[in-house]
Amino acid sequence: MALLFAAMLTIAACGSSEDNVVSPPETENPETPSNTDNSGETNKPGDTDESEMPEPVQLSKDNDMKLFAHYMPWFVKPSASGVWNHWTMSTNALQTDHSNLASHYSPLISPYASNDEAVLDYQCLMMKYSGLDGVIIDYMGESGKNDYASIAANTKKMVAAATKAGLQFAICYDEQTALSSFTFPDLNDAKDQGRSDMRFISNNFLNLPNYVKDNGKPVLLIFGPARVKGKANWEYITEPLNGAKVIVLNNMSGNYGNASGEFLWVNPSPNYSNVGNYDMYIAGAMPGFWDVYKQFGQGEGYTTYDRQDGALFLQQLNAAKEAGLKWLQISTWNDYGEGTVIEPTKEFGYQYLTILQQFAKVSLTEQDLKLVARWYEQRISKPTNKSVAKAYAYLAALERDKAIKLLDELEKQQ
Repeated sequence: MALLFAAMLTIAACGSSEDNVVSPPETENPETPSNTDNSGETNKPGDTDESEMPEPVQLSKDNDMKLFAHYMPWFVKPSASGVWNHWTMSTNALQTDHSNLASHYSPLISPYASNDEAVLDYQCLMMKYSGLDGVIIDYMGESGKNDYASIAANTKKMVAAATKAGLQFAICYDEQTALSSFTFPDLNDAKDQGRSDMRFISNNFLNLPNYVKDNGKPVLLIFGPARVKGKANWEYITEPLNGAKVIVLNNMSGNYGNASGEFLWVNPSPNYSNVGNYDMYIAGAMPGFWDVYKQFGQGEGYTTYDRQDGALFLQQLNAAKEAGLKWLQISTWNDYGEGTVIEPTKEFGYQYLTILQQFAKVSLTEQDLKLVARWYEQRISKPTNKSVAKAYAYLAALERDKAIKLLDELEKQQ
């Protein structure tokens, strides 16, 4: 993941680096209580009893490998201008014809904002129904620099959405961006901010019941370290973590000093011969790589790796399985700028999620993914309808027949 364009941001967001504990993420349905939705449809009394809402259920899979997708929470409303817009790699809004879309791919649901609760619920259901155990969220800390304040807020919203869907989550602290020399010219300031961010992570994420753990210890990924180097520096920064496992980017252990392990990132030919050197190793799988950096004036870009119509992705999944690894991170769910996205797009539909279903060995198919898409359409057209909220709860609880019945009734109201 290259985030060079984030360092070029010239419009800084105001924020605070205080270490206050925030309230636990809300997991209730976001719809406003009402007997009538925005389309004028009246909710049936039997569909408004929240006490009948089932709890989310974990999906059973025959592949015991823990599967996660790396998630970017940085997208602002596509029409936003005057702030850094990842849909355009500029401070310009996305044109209505998408002619300035900074990607070779477009989401099946069209470009979105990462703070949109309907989108987050849709994405989490898609993750669940593809066989993923959870999501690893790319996080820039709490400094409030550049666009990091909105990314931090969106991270918390994704945590709430993952919790609501019954998914696990972990944080990947993007050190190479959060503590870059552009953001913090003074190294001591970078170290202090890193320590402050670790304290915030410890107080607000690691203690949540659905945070990813290995042998009882929370697992924190660090994308880097690249700016701050040396064992003493990282002992200072990570002291607030109270013994959590720190997993660094592959080949970066020397910059950290005593990491618990490494994670693989964007490698077309994974080599797992050295994984025995670590307490924990997270394998990697990418669908391909095709960035637009040069096209949008953000450097020369990187080597392109063809998707091979899904063959590259499957090859990498199988490499992790053959190596006997227990953990795998997909890079990525939605990095459109680098073209590593696996979430449903207009170009390849549900292809990569069906590959995941088969790899995870779950008893779900593309039809189940399309069921989630049906729910999203109703969520958009009837945002406050309690039956839509109940259909979500049924999907999260894997009660698909009940969800289908509700969606059939809702679609008749169109």
